[in-house]
Amino acid sequence: MNARRIGPASLTRLLGAWREGRGGPAYRQLADSLRLLILDGRLPLDVVLPGERELAATLEVSRTTVTAALARLRDDGFLDRRQGAGARTRLPKGPGERGMASLMAGSASEGLIDLASAAPPAAEVVHGAYAAALSQLPAHLPNHGYAALGLAELRAAVADRYTRRGLPTTADQIMITNGAQHAFALMLRLTCGPGDRVVIDHPTYPHAIDAIQRASCRPAPVGLPGEDWDVEGVTAALRQSGPRLAYFIADFHNPTGRWMSPQSRFAIAQAAARSRTTVIFDETLIDLWLDAPIQPYAFEEPDEGLVRLGSMGKSFWGGMRLGWIRADVQTIQALAPRRASIDLGTPLLEQLAAVHLIAGEETSLAARRDMLRHRRGVLLDLVRERLPEWKVASPPGGLSLWAELPAPVSTSLAATSERFGVRLAAGPRFGVDGAFERFIRLPYTLPPETLAEAVDGLAEAYARLRPSQAPARASLGAMV
Repeated sequence: MNARRIGPASLTRLLGAWREGRGGPAYRQLADSLRLLILDGRLPLDVVLPGERELAATLEVSRTTVTAALARLRDDGFLDRRQGAGARTRLPKGPGERGMASLMAGSASEGLIDLASAAPPAAEVVHGAYAAALSQLPAHLPNHGYAALGLAELRAAVADRYTRRGLPTTADQIMITNGAQHAFALMLRLTCGPGDRVVIDHPTYPHAIDAIQRASCRPAPVGLPGEDWDVEGVTAALRQSGPRLAYFIADFHNPTGRWMSPQSRFAIAQAAARSRTTVIFDETLIDLWLDAPIQPYAFEEPDEGLVRLGSMGKSFWGGMRLGWIRADVQTIQALAPRRASIDLGTPLLEQLAAVHLIAGEETSLAARRDMLRHRRGVLLDLVRERLPEWKVASPPGGLSLWAELPAPVSTSLAATSERFGVRLAAGPRFGVDGAFERFIRLPYTLPPETLAEAVDGLAEAYARLRPSQAPARASLGAMV
């Protein structure tokens, strides 16, 4: 398979105003800008850069400037030059590997404030829904209780939910699963084989990367631009990588909180259809808009090739472990026999409770959004006051801030913060091959007083870290 390439126009767009506000020779400014793109994951790894002459013409600089900049990056370990194959992006060896540890706190985290997981507590209505489900359970006990596709009443309720929101759906387009992660694993099993590539946005949900790698597939990351999604980059990855599957968190993206515009969704769906790639839109966070209501179904849905994953976890409670797949009827029918080798269905009590929760969701979701909106504001104020060097923006929804650090010390900070009572997930956990050492995800799912205590601990931990103390690899990317 041919290596992925980035065109000079796309690279120039990523570089932006790379010479503004910076002193020093032009080659050093260019090298520093390219290095930052690689460290931040906006320029994926193992991508071939344009030729020196072509890049010089596009950037309107001398070829000598480009040659010197690329040589500096090769010396620092950010480019791999192969004879006749061009310069490929890479990262130097060193700290920042993403690891495979779960984001969920374990026994080793007792006594720590957990900022590694972005999961709110159960909504107040959850207990009542389970009580109602228990009262209905006797009617189902005479049956065997197995349903590969899910309880008929819940499939109908989920389908009606899509229809009310502008996407006409029938119950036979729905499969109930044990959460969205289970749904994604089923789709990987259906569509992919060992060695297949899966296009992903970058950064993304860490356990999605884990699932791809454990299926012996290879993630093909496309970095996120300043706003929205890099449609041209996704289109190029679909064309060049020959992927069987593409996975995007389009609604209040984890970890950045951004939202994909309908125009980008439509363009990506069209590009995927041309390349015969199945697209998954993970809608786990779709209910958690905090600034304004959204309409994600504002384009004509293709008959096949577009799959949506949903979940009760973030909207109501992660402990339910209940999600679903919305796809064309043929895909749902093909999933059923493959599921039998993993499990025989979703627990009935949770499905009965979910029917009750969906029926009265508007009031409970409004209360949940109010809670998260307040906590988002509290965390933004705390970070801006206690850690003014960090760059944080207010996401339009979701559960977390994506904080940009002044230096690539994310892994060191995550290790240090536990001594000050805070558990973090380092930025590289959300990418592949060690990217995002300058970022930390900060969930705003905890009570305000706990968030204040956590930021105090982070401020103390960060005070112990200075760029001069950062690992050798990280210091190569420090540019502020």
